[in-house]
Amino acid sequence: MISNTVIQITNLYKQYELGKQIIEVLKGLNLNIHRNEYVALMGPSGSGKSTLMNIMGCLDTPTKGSYVLNGNDVSSMLDDELAIIRNKEIGFVFQQFNLLPRLSALENVALPLVYAGISKKEREQQAKYYLEQVNLADRWHHKPNELSGGQCQRVAIARALVNKPSIILADEPTGNLDSKTSIEIMDIFSSIHANGNTVVLVTHEEEIALHARRIIRLRDGIVETDTMNQVKSNEVSLI
Repeated sequence: MISNTVIQITNLYKQYELGKQIIEVLKGLNLNIHRNEYVALMGPSGSGKSTLMNIMGCLDTPTKGSYVLNGNDVSSMLDDELAIIRNKEIGFVFQQFNLLPRLSALENVALPLVYAGISKKEREQQAKYYLEQVNLADRWHHKPNELSGGQCQRVAIARALVNKPSIILADEPTGNLDSKTSIEIMDIFSSIHANGNTVVLVTHEEEIALHARRIIRLRDGIVETDTMNQVKSNEVSLI
């Protein structure tokens, strides 16, 4: 494995059984993502991008093929092993935010550290730090229903960063946001990347994908195109 490769996917297949029918979603897909890359993953409905996202996020396993994440071959790991890798290596940001409604912003951000066995005092310190980095220092005690959609997504980003994962995996992170707020959220992702993180963004929106430095398009379960993004955007470091 190449030392600078954080994701290495080789000849990956994923099949599902639907009654007596076999549905082949990924069909021998090959993909490498290097450390500190900013990649957008695109494709039409049925292209396999959601299935690939679930496998990359250790939420699912391939039928055959190899997936090595930051030096760990996770292709055939059991659920408990995947959960450990997932909590250590991956920070998730979802379209629906996936915040717990009864917890404050601070408690939501600190939650991954509970599973990591970090003390309460240290959890709170780290959660406050990352909330400050996404400009929510004055909202840490608010619950999700007291925050705007953009603020909820900022909480979700802080939660994704708190474990200092190898990769930030964002699934349609602006799908529920207006245009202005979407730009603000994408500025944060650009700053995350500028400060050394690996970011993989799953989106169907071309204008959102253009924030990434590389765009991978899937079609019919394989990589159709894999190109560097020549569009250069201004970045302001927030993280």
